Amino acid sequence: MYDFLDRPVTELDNDGRFLLWAMRGWAHSASKGNCPAQSLARAFAGYNAAAVLPDFHMAMALVSRRASERIMVAPMACHRICEHEALLLALWRDVGIGRRENVRATLAHVVPCDTVAAVAQAMSRASAAMTIAGFGIALINPPA
Repeated sequence: MYDFLDRPVTELDNDGRFLLWAMRGWAHSASKGNCPAQSLARAFAGYNAAAVLPDFHMAMALVSRRASERIMVAPMACHRICEHEALLLALWRDVGIGRRENVRATLAHVVPCDTVAAVAQAMSRASAAMTIAGFGIALINPPA
């Protein structure tokens, strides 16, 4: 998490920026009462990542609705990575490199224990689909 916290967004690699944009877009859409998956569908399709969206949406929805505290993401145009975004980026990276125990341990601090497996599974499926779509989620580099 601390690899990403309060760092400039411009220091993320392209895959990291897309993932951050997707998390912010998801939260923005949900806050407006819109369906986040529907709002993001065209952008995901444009990046040849339409297959990623259902599991990404599921992971975000579970975290958003079941988190022990409200998950806050920055506005789309914010130039820095906020605390919860840093946590989520670190989780996505850990999922991508197969750190299952890290992912589950971290998620246990974010969502109730009965939700950890479902979030981890959705993130894992989304990560696999991202890899197939050409996103190097396992290689998301933290800012220098």
